[in-house]
Amino acid sequence: MQAGRLDLGLRSETVRRANLGAIVRGLHEHGPLSRSDLVVQTGLTRSAIRGLVGQLTDNGLASEDREVRLGTPGRPSPLVRLNPEAATVLAFDVSVDSLAAAVVGIGGEVLDGRRIDRPRGHSSVDDIAADLAGLAASLRDHGAHGPAVIGIAAAVAGVVRRHDGLVAMAPNLGWTDAPLGMILSRALGSAVPVSVGNEADLGVLAEHRRGAAVGVDDVLYVSGEVGVGGGLIVGGIPWNGAAGYAGEIGHIPVNPAGSPCRCGSTGCWETEVGEGALLARSGRPRDAGRAGVDEILRDAGAGSRTALGALDDVGRWLGVGLAGLVNVLNPQLVVLGGQFSRIFPFVNDTIEAELDRLALPAPRALVRIVPALLGVDAPLLGAAELAFEPILSDPAGWFGPRLGSMHLASA
Repeated sequence: MQAGRLDLGLRSETVRRANLGAIVRGLHEHGPLSRSDLVVQTGLTRSAIRGLVGQLTDNGLASEDREVRLGTPGRPSPLVRLNPEAATVLAFDVSVDSLAAAVVGIGGEVLDGRRIDRPRGHSSVDDIAADLAGLAASLRDHGAHGPAVIGIAAAVAGVVRRHDGLVAMAPNLGWTDAPLGMILSRALGSAVPVSVGNEADLGVLAEHRRGAAVGVDDVLYVSGEVGVGGGLIVGGIPWNGAAGYAGEIGHIPVNPAGSPCRCGSTGCWETEVGEGALLARSGRPRDAGRAGVDEILRDAGAGSRTALGALDDVGRWLGVGLAGLVNVLNPQLVVLGGQFSRIFPFVNDTIEAELDRLALPAPRALVRIVPALLGVDAPLLGAAELAFEPILSDPAGWFGPRLGSMHLASA
């Protein structure tokens, strides 16, 4: 009998923790909701919502605003919102030509952030980790008097083994088997675990929760700068492959007679659509960087045939690659991020024409192509989402049985 009661108690506690997680996740992903909204979203009873929301507000993780009228009979429903300073994460982005850091509060509010340009060329993982630690130290909401940091994550333009933060290969950074998670944790002097993810995988996560792909369950995100990466949402769930290595679409061979790629192959997709290809086609040095792309866009806006021709060539190869991906993956939405979102107005018609020409009619009829809404910060915000995942899955596990004060070392 006692064993039976204990088992029942354990099941009840498991259910309570799962219900708390559903509420916190709903508020984090969708913003402030009324109690009535939470009832609809979670399927819990009004009394259960009242009790669980009470626990969150009593311990400072959430607050309830003045009651709002919903246009329906009955009493107005209070609006529940998360307190962004009750739990924060540190997010980082390691790009080929820039580094970024941000403190993000639960609910997705960016409390402070910095992005700095870095010189082109290879830098050691130790140097990059030291620079990121310096960026983190400069953020106003990070430090001894700021809110407790409950998670840390970094996005990186490379092939990442998700479970331990090993960057197996980052050709455009010059890294091979670089243990970024471990080295960054050491540079920060942090007791908080550091997660690492591929920049495109985290970009699609951010766009799905807060950008162009909100409400869409099957999404392909294609991000282009120096290299090209892909992230995928399938049935509303991120798909990263067996170890986190999925999405290296920039290295799909599309042109056997093309240019050598940094990965060691020839004719990879990124050699035809990456930043270097656009710059070279416009008559500029391949290493002219973002400033060179800015010049191309200005010239194209002024009607330059050379700039427009270079953009049209890149758009054609984008369409060729996307047609194959649409045939294989059948997404509802393709979100173009990074450089591709910037050039989108000039290449959209060419992409659509290539899809009409090359994609199978059935998946072609279902897919839309749109630019990213979060721009260059999509991977950074996706890193924040990755860092928040443990608390979203089990808030009680982080805040204790009563969601009391956190007792974690801050970064």
